[in-house]
Amino acid sequence: MSADAVVRPPQRPRAGSHVVSASRNALRAVLALGMLLLGGCAALQGREPIEVLMVGVEPLQGEGLELRMLVKLRIQNPSDAPLDFNGVSVQLDVQGKRFATGVSDTVGSVPRYGEAIVNVPVSISVFRIARQAIGVMTDEFRGKLAYELSGTLAGPELNGVRFKSSGEFTLPVEIVEGRR
Repeated sequence: MSADAVVRPPQRPRAGSHVVSASRNALRAVLALGMLLLGGCAALQGREPIEVLMVGVEPLQGEGLELRMLVKLRIQNPSDAPLDFNGVSVQLDVQGKRFATGVSDTVGSVPRYGEAIVNVPVSISVFRIARQAIGVMTDEFRGKLAYELSGTLAGPELNGVRFKSSGEFTLPVEIVEGRR
């Protein structure tokens, strides 16, 4: 070694260094994982799946190239615990194609082993209506249209309750016979 060389002791990391930052990030990751696991445990409480049925449709005032309807949903809770919610989103597919969507910031509760009616305004584009009408006229559907209703009841916690139901609309005989 030359006389000009200076030997310095290793320096300790400062409070803002990468080592401290990495340990903080690791701690955050562990906390986030813990929260996910706790949320997963809460979801495994054995809650029976809810049943959501479309029980009514009423016209609403639309705007321009859209139709608006008020969809009435009957939510049945077959669980021993009440189901609190603070928002609803729905999507209605007809013949496998998206037809209507809607959201509502409705707040409510479905009692244990009970039911409640929730109103959700939905929008339907005129273009979607035309596409469905063309599909009805060209498909072999035998007077019935399959639908699927899906959505989420937003909960006060981090996750909501998803639902899905399906069925068929039977078209009036006049419409079915009119296309022949």
